[in-house]
Amino acid sequence: MIQFAHPARQGRAASSEPPATAIIRRHLTHRFTARVRNRAFALLGALAVASSAPVQAQSAHDDITRAKEIKIAIPTDFPPYGFVGPDLKPQGLDIDIANYIGGKLGVKVELVVVTSANRIPYLQTKKADLVISTLGKNPEREKVIDFTAAYTPFFQAVFGPKNVTVKGAADLAGKTIAVTRGAIEDMELTKIAPSGADIKRFEDNNATVSAFVSGQTVLMATGASVAGNMMARNPNLSAEYKFVLKDSPNFIGVGKGEDKLRLKVNEIITAAKASGDLDKMAQKWLGRPAGEFP
Repeated sequence: MIQFAHPARQGRAASSEPPATAIIRRHLTHRFTARVRNRAFALLGALAVASSAPVQAQSAHDDITRAKEIKIAIPTDFPPYGFVGPDLKPQGLDIDIANYIGGKLGVKVELVVVTSANRIPYLQTKKADLVISTLGKNPEREKVIDFTAAYTPFFQAVFGPKNVTVKGAADLAGKTIAVTRGAIEDMELTKIAPSGADIKRFEDNNATVSAFVSGQTVLMATGASVAGNMMARNPNLSAEYKFVLKDSPNFIGVGKGEDKLRLKVNEIITAAKASGDLDKMAQKWLGRPAGEFP
C-alpha cells in the first residue's frame, strides 16, 4: 500500500527519499488528485443537468388511467340534460353521456353535481376532469378552458301534443303558438311562421309555459331545457318535440392544455356518432336524433 505524506509533515524526512522514489510519489499523487477532481466535476455536471431538466408533469389523462376513475361534472337542474329522478339519482342526457365516456375509457365514473356558475371553476381547480353540463363554447371561455368536439344539440324548437300533427313551419297555419317575447325562439319563429299562424307572446318563460300547459295555446316554441322541464312536470300533456328552430350544440369542457384527454374524448365522440350511439341517446331524452352539428 502506498502512503502519501501530509504536506505539513514533509521536510527533512521527505528530502531523505531517493530521487527515483520521490518522482514516483509525485507522479502518483498528481494522477490520484486529477482522477478525484475529474470525477467530482463529472458528478457536479450530472447534478446540474438533472436539476435543470424540466419535470414531466402528469396529465389529467395519466391521472385518470392510474386512478381508474374519472370525475365528471354534470347538472341536476336542467332537464332533460340533467335532473334528479324518482330514485333521487342524477339522470338525463348529460349523465348518459358521462357514463358512456367513462365506459369507453374503462374507468369508474364519479358524478360531480355542479351549477352553471361553478362548473368552469370546478374544472380549473381540478375538482372535475370533464364538464358535461350543456356547456356552450365562446371566446371568453376558450381563454380559460379547452373544449372537445360538439356532442349533443342544444336547441330551440316547437313542441306540442302528440295528437297534433306538426312537421314544419307550414303546419303552424291556423294554430296558436306560445313564445317568450324577444327570445331567440321568438325571432326564429317570426322568420318562418306562415301568415295564418297565431303567435302569442309572453313576457317570460314561466308565462309561456303556463299558457301552453293551461291550454291557452296549442303549441309552444322554446328551448329544449325549458320544454324538457315542462314535459317532466306535466306527463299528462303527452307533449313532444315537433321541429327545430335553431341549433346551438353543447361541448365538453376540458382543463386548459389537457390535450391528451381532449383528443381521447374526441375519439369517443367521433366513434359514437358513426355508430349511432349519440343519436340513440339524444332520441331517448330530446325526442330527436343528435344529427349534424353546425
